Amino acid sequence: MDRAATARDIIHEILRNMREGLEPLHYSTLPPAIYHVYLHPGDMERLRGIFPRITDEARRALDAELESFRKPSIAEKLKLSKQSPPVSAPEGGWQIRIIENTDDGVEPGDIVIHSELAMPAKAEFGAGSMTKRISTRRLAGAETASQSYDTVPAAPAAAANDGACAIIEYQDAGGRKTYRMTKDQIVVGRGGRDYWTDLKLETLPDVSREHFRLRRDPATGQFFLKDLSRLGTTINGEKAPSSIEFAEGEKRDRNVEAAVPARARIGLAEVLFLDFRSTSE
Repeated sequence: MDRAATARDIIHEILRNMREGLEPLHYSTLPPAIYHVYLHPGDMERLRGIFPRITDEARRALDAELESFRKPSIAEKLKLSKQSPPVSAPEGGWQIRIIENTDDGVEPGDIVIHSELAMPAKAEFGAGSMTKRISTRRLAGAETASQSYDTVPAAPAAAANDGACAIIEYQDAGGRKTYRMTKDQIVVGRGGRDYWTDLKLETLPDVSREHFRLRRDPATGQFFLKDLSRLGTTINGEKAPSSIEFAEGEKRDRNVEAAVPARARIGLAEVLFLDFRSTSE
């Protein structure tokens, strides 16, 4: 019998993710501030009514964990080891969001958490900085963790000569953003475990993890969109043909594309819109 995730399991995994993501500096240690918690649809439905209580107690547990870090261990008191820099609480507080996990093969009780930590800007990164991303997974009772670092570019104006072939402007849960497309094909969607995205969107699960692919033909400069989503993509209000079909229980890519004009408003599941502009128009 499958084991469902409990509220305590979720809080335990958030704490584990925070511990995995600690970043020591010289005078302080930074914890991740943003947590996206992915649950099986059955666990989501069963726990939905107490989500506010879960997130509130998770924040309290994170605060208590930080407080415990400030107490030196016996070894540190005896000066047998160097005391670690104190852990500082995030300036904007703990941000926790619980989302339905739409990955294939997800089981009841599985908990996947993606957290983010904005790293301080350093000279070697120019005017930009980096974001540390921490992923923890409890799948079928087995716990794993991984980390990656993404470069956060400077303001768009500073990238005017980066060879972008298109500009995409949009607003998601993280605010107003601009993406400069500098290669001939990108993947757009929410991303997640086993899903690579070039343009990662912070939005509702209506938007697929890999929602669409945008391709530029180098010979003509024409852009094409391949819809890979569950709930559809529109181009200037017109529905793009789906490239996905299900046959004999298998998901297949038919390699169907739709032409994208030099200027277009691209809708993802009618919940998020991207303003696209080719730089060669």
